[in-house]
Amino acid sequence: MSTDQKAIAAELRDVPGLQFIDHFAISVPQGNLDGQVAAFEMLGFHEIHREEVHGKDMVREALLQIGEGPNLIQLLEPLAPESPVQKLIDKNGGRGGFAHVAFRVKSAQKAFEYMKANGFNIIDAAPRPGSRGTTVFFVHPKSRADNPFGFLIEIVEDPN
Repeated sequence: MSTDQKAIAAELRDVPGLQFIDHFAISVPQGNLDGQVAAFEMLGFHEIHREEVHGKDMVREALLQIGEGPNLIQLLEPLAPESPVQKLIDKNGGRGGFAHVAFRVKSAQKAFEYMKANGFNIIDAAPRPGSRGTTVFFVHPKSRADNPFGFLIEIVEDPN
């Protein structure tokens, strides 16, 4: 690991309140959400939440949990052709797949301020309401020009 990579790793450990992986999001083509939920249920997952999220997200989501752990799978079905999830599916040749990874934090606002001050390319202008009563913001896949993540990151504060 280079000196720069070590510095970035040390910096990331300081992100306020970073706790654990909240969820992995998987995009599913329109009309496939129920079938995907059923397939995950056959693996032992159970659905804990379902919601339509409008605004700029434009998705129907289902959250699935296995056991009692805090890590979730989020299935995202686009509600409109303009949905960012639909654009991801289009890029993927019409197939669903990995959409983003979400990290749980104690305070979305503190994490936002820290990441903004440290040069991360944040997509949202400020933390905003997410599904299930959370507060969220997204970090661009090409954030950190020196070492881009290569995938979308969501930061999630759960009030519970």
